[in-house]
Amino acid sequence: MKGKRIFVFAPKKSVYKIGGIGTVPVGRVETGILKAGMVLNFAPSAVVSECKSVEMHKEVLEEARPGDNIGFNVKNVSVKEIKRGYVASDTKNEPAKGCSKFTAQVIILNHPGEIKNGYTPVLDCHTSHISCKFLNIDSKIDKRSGKVVEENPKAIKSGDSALVSLEPKKPMVVETFTEYPPLGRFAIRDMRQTIAVGIIKSVEKKEPGAVTAKAPAKK
Repeated sequence: MKGKRIFVFAPKKSVYKIGGIGTVPVGRVETGILKAGMVLNFAPSAVVSECKSVEMHKEVLEEARPGDNIGFNVKNVSVKEIKRGYVASDTKNEPAKGCSKFTAQVIILNHPGEIKNGYTPVLDCHTSHISCKFLNIDSKIDKRSGKVVEENPKAIKSGDSALVSLEPKKPMVVETFTEYPPLGRFAIRDMRQTIAVGIIKSVEKKEPGAVTAKAPAKK
């Protein structure tokens, strides 16, 4: 159900080591409610840790809600284990996962030439900034009606709208736009400019590897 999962972005330079407290990621709650005691997964890694406390503007919160910019203390995790673009979510409620590839609808805004299969620009989605490869241009579509006008075109150019299959070159968390808009919209950058924007239609999830942090011990 939409809104049940918790997504907290960990932007660059927003994970702190505080004496007497420990590791404190800083981010924004996008969906769901975050409370102390929840066990969180930091996707796309396999880091799992218990949330010990939640604060906003130096005040302890009983719970954090969507839109809150917070700091939250986690156990047994080093600052280096949480990176830009990571997404924290409740391990008990469909936790976020990395993806192997995804399908998106893109609109090419400004590109000097043609975009073909194999093109690998940088994609900005939430706090992720990762190169993604155009595996296949599945179809060219009419921007107004959404109808397919050409299957598997050889190339697309400025002004075109298309369905494309993309593969991130590094671990990345995305979701479909219909379920979680903040994780489902993106901009494509190349040549120091935004050359396209898009929304994610479907995602092929990837299972994380071995757990690299300690989950809280059972009592």
